[in-house]
Amino acid sequence: MSIPAELKYTKDHEWVRLEGDVATVGITAFAQGELGDIVYVEVETLDETLEKDEVFGTVEAVKTVSDLFLPLSGEIIAFNEALEDAPETVNSDPYGDGWMVKVKISTPSEIEELLDAAAYGELIGA
Repeated sequence: MSIPAELKYTKDHEWVRLEGDVATVGITAFAQGELGDIVYVEVETLDETLEKDEVFGTVEAVKTVSDLFLPLSGEIIAFNEALEDAPETVNSDPYGDGWMVKVKISTPSEIEELLDAAAYGELIGA
């Protein structure tokens, strides 16, 4: 299973790509594999400022709906609108074109609380 070393991870199976004070967020390959075929991604928090661990959206698979938790406090500055027409991109490319939101980070110290690839691998038993 793919766990890119350059990313950070949460215990709730979100990944984070840091670029300065902006974090790109998606769900991990493990999470999308557990969910199955993703049929809908909903994010209604664009332009809102949320705290770490608040729900920023939902992902719907054939058999379940799961909340998406924000890994870092900040303002949701972008939503991957391509997912509206092709939510299955999260299944085929979770770490690339399947990204979900971009967040302007307001509390950089929270980055230290994220897991590295090795710790996330241990969490999921990879």
